Amino acid sequence: MEKKNNNSKTIGVAILGFGREGRAVLRFLKNRNYCGSATCNSPDRGSCKLWILDKSGDIKLPRGARTQLGKSYLKNLSRFDIIYRSPGIPYTLPELQSAKRAGVKISSATELFFEHCPCPIVGITGTKGKSTTATLIYKILKMGGKDAYLAGNIGKPALEILPELKKNSIAVLELSSFQLQALPHSPHIAVVVDIFPDHMDAHKNFTEYYEAKKNVARWQKKGDVVFYAANNEYATRLARSGKGKKIAVLATGSPREKSEKIAAAVARHLGIPEKTILKTISLFRGLPHRLEFVRHINTKQRTVYSNVLKNIGINEGINFYNDSASTNPHTAAAAIKSFTNPIILIAGGKDKKLDYEPLEAALKRSSVLTVIAYGENRNKIARAASDSSRKIIVCKNLKEAVQTAYAHALRLQRLERYNAITILLSPASASFDQFRDYKHRGEEFKRIVKSIKK
Repeated sequence: MEKKNNNSKTIGVAILGFGREGRAVLRFLKNRNYCGSATCNSPDRGSCKLWILDKSGDIKLPRGARTQLGKSYLKNLSRFDIIYRSPGIPYTLPELQSAKRAGVKISSATELFFEHCPCPIVGITGTKGKSTTATLIYKILKMGGKDAYLAGNIGKPALEILPELKKNSIAVLELSSFQLQALPHSPHIAVVVDIFPDHMDAHKNFTEYYEAKKNVARWQKKGDVVFYAANNEYATRLARSGKGKKIAVLATGSPREKSEKIAAAVARHLGIPEKTILKTISLFRGLPHRLEFVRHINTKQRTVYSNVLKNIGINEGINFYNDSASTNPHTAAAAIKSFTNPIILIAGGKDKKLDYEPLEAALKRSSVLTVIAYGENRNKIARAASDSSRKIIVCKNLKEAVQTAYAHALRLQRLERYNAITILLSPASASFDQFRDYKHRGEEFKRIVKSIKK
């Protein structure tokens, strides 16, 4: 590894974390002969030495790459000149902070994008609803004839769309707290949806999480704009942190309705006709793993209420919904409020050190009949539900939970004569105890549900 030497042409560049964003950084730097424009003062840019650092020793690496992998991946970070940190690597790691104090520049894929993007950026952040809001804004802009692109935390690294962008393009980015943390830039149009505690397993506390989110508006100039959910205390406070024009949006209703109202407000500001906005919203079918309808099983449990239920759009029998993207108690609480018919709730997974009081409170005022807790934190979920007078069943894994929920629903329909029962996966927890991510968990839920034989 090259030591820093002010008299030498050689500098050390490190990519810390070699996931999707890390690989995007590598492609970006390779196209510029390993250099970011402001990071190398050498006239010979080929003299840069690039390293890949990752805690996993089992990753696919480019041929000839200099690497520091496994347990020692954070060793001697102060030897580098610049480190591009991936979102999955906590900014507050002692090793990173020590390197920063030693004069190492800590950057990221998001910072590179902001530095090189030639067009206006619409940046969306919050705790719940940012993916749906970002997607709706993008779809409305496209239908309105704008040269719009969608990237960021929603799945595609922002650097991947950079070569396609022109001055008249619009980049729509979903931004997580990890991408915003220490970012010295804000988007031209910031969008702040509902904020509440989350990721307390990765952030020291809520203050750190909130301060990271603030960067979406903190560096705005007077010509910039921030839209925010006016009925959310933290979103309102965050919007005041920068110099951009503040536009409040009264975002009430279901999570989907909140996203629609905020997206519509942003689209109007960008000159999209109301007719186009309404048409796009009406055609939008939602995103996978967010209150996604999976399957209806007709159990032929007809009663005198059957026609009434049909007229208000409720399918008799058993209906399965996938809300795997719900990874904290607030989002699970919002999910169960979206239904009026009886619910069997499946919840659990990897604990994020969150307070489950919001879920407990929502259960007391909901139509949930039974809570089925599974996964690593199943006992914590069960304790949170125990004060709600609901039946609680504890299972080890998702497959057992789904099978138990279905058998329980059949029993309830037979004994209690319920016309329609919703089996809702809304975990209120991360997925990493049993799955790669929430998408993997949601896909597995759908596979199990579709394999059920009547």
